[in-house]
Amino acid sequence: MKIAIIMDPIESINPKKDSTFAMILAAQKRSHQISYIKPEGLYTSGGQPAAMCQSVKVVDQSQNYYTLSSSESKLLKDFDCIAMRKDPPFDMEYIMDTYILELAEKQGVLVFNKPQALRDANEKFFTEFFTEFTPPNRISRNPELLRQAVHDLDEVIIKPMDGMGGQSIFKTSKNDKNLNVILETVTKNGTQTTIVQKFIPEISEGDKRILLINGEPVPYALARVPSDHDFRGNLAKGGTGHGVALSHRDFVICEAVGPVLKSMGIVFAGIDVIGDYLTEINVTSPTCIRELDQIYGLDIAGDLIETLESML
Repeated sequence: MKIAIIMDPIESINPKKDSTFAMILAAQKRSHQISYIKPEGLYTSGGQPAAMCQSVKVVDQSQNYYTLSSSESKLLKDFDCIAMRKDPPFDMEYIMDTYILELAEKQGVLVFNKPQALRDANEKFFTEFFTEFTPPNRISRNPELLRQAVHDLDEVIIKPMDGMGGQSIFKTSKNDKNLNVILETVTKNGTQTTIVQKFIPEISEGDKRILLINGEPVPYALARVPSDHDFRGNLAKGGTGHGVALSHRDFVICEAVGPVLKSMGIVFAGIDVIGDYLTEINVTSPTCIRELDQIYGLDIAGDLIETLESML
């Protein structure tokens, strides 16, 4: 296959942790041709989607791990498959990128995840379609409505709808004298939609990242356990990752969510489960491939590439 991967600057990644790097490695092992595209390299001309591309080769090591060819313009229709792996923020520029990719999709290119699904499935709001598995919450940009929810739920997590990596997440309660300023900050004085979510004490056992390929779960998850100095399990915020086998409840959640993701064209996703609760559905650039591969001797990216081959 001719595969294009749209990602953040390759020179800034940690190859030992980066799931996009794992995908490039897996595709390279199978002798596919891989092109690297920066998001700002996407464009259209006369209705034709195109990009400034560089052929990329990688080596599984911490330093000097990639080589790039000189940049050249290519039509996106000349690729068999395009992976959209840019990290959030999910802003208007991201949406514009999905419009360009949708043009390529209409020309017969397999784009994963599907551009429309990337726009439709906000990673925090999408759980609202599976409320039988979610903790009590309220989503609004109105600080007063959110304040009422905090008083009803008592101990809560407050976070913006477009964050990642544990950024701008607050743990608070109805008696917290900082509550007003937290709501003002996260809602940007009532202009940014925010979620108030019941705090789940089982976070002490880890925030489980479960990966799904075309709706089917990998049977192991990475439980991200908070440090002694933080309530967030995010690895970027000092959490520690431990491998765990999926529980019966995890499989029940996957059986509900997986087919919906597959029907939407979301080939690769990562859902987050704390205790018995589904808290997020990550579709833009889910991670944890390399950690799970190392713990369990898996080849998750290889399984993903094989799935793409079968789809083509």
